[in-house]
Amino acid sequence: MSYRTVVMYVEISCFVVCVSGWILVCSTLPIDIWTWSELDSVVLGTSHYFSNLWKDCVSDSTGVTDCKDIPSLLALNWDIRMCRTLIIISIILAFFGSVLVLVGMKCTKIGGSEIVNARLTFAGGMNYLIGGMCSMIAFSYYGNKLRAEFQDPNYKAQKFEIGVGVFIGWGGSSLLVVGGLIYSIFAGRDGFHSSSKR
Repeated sequence: MSYRTVVMYVEISCFVVCVSGWILVCSTLPIDIWTWSELDSVVLGTSHYFSNLWKDCVSDSTGVTDCKDIPSLLALNWDIRMCRTLIIISIILAFFGSVLVLVGMKCTKIGGSEIVNARLTFAGGMNYLIGGMCSMIAFSYYGNKLRAEFQDPNYKAQKFEIGVGVFIGWGGSSLLVVGGLIYSIFAGRDGFHSSSKR
């Protein structure tokens, strides 16, 4: 099997990995359960509190759920604004990474020389890598904040646990980082080292 064929299969595999990571990161935005908490009450039975970056919800033991959108962007804490911003930047970068990679991969015949296509693939890989790092920072900061509040004995407000949305975000971010790193290594070798040898 030639080197070009190996690189082509690696690029296809990385594309599947990165698109899967992008879909997972996108899917965290509508997921309600980024944080959750359970509170036992004599009157209402058990109440479940859960929230994400966009709304806070409560459901009681009868199954009735009531959600309240976070009303004002300017009234938000800086950390929620930072997490929102980083995740949206990650989604946009990964989208453009997909476009660049589709144009530059060895298995697509859209045009350009081998070096130009390798450089496009490298740019797409860097988009994936930077996007994955942005979302990883957001999810890790959010999860660490919940962990610190939960373990702090002096924290008197209601304590929440890490929800499924954060775990899915970690998984998607990891896929983006790994796929983007592999793209950058292989395409960078082809796009920049081969041109410097000439």
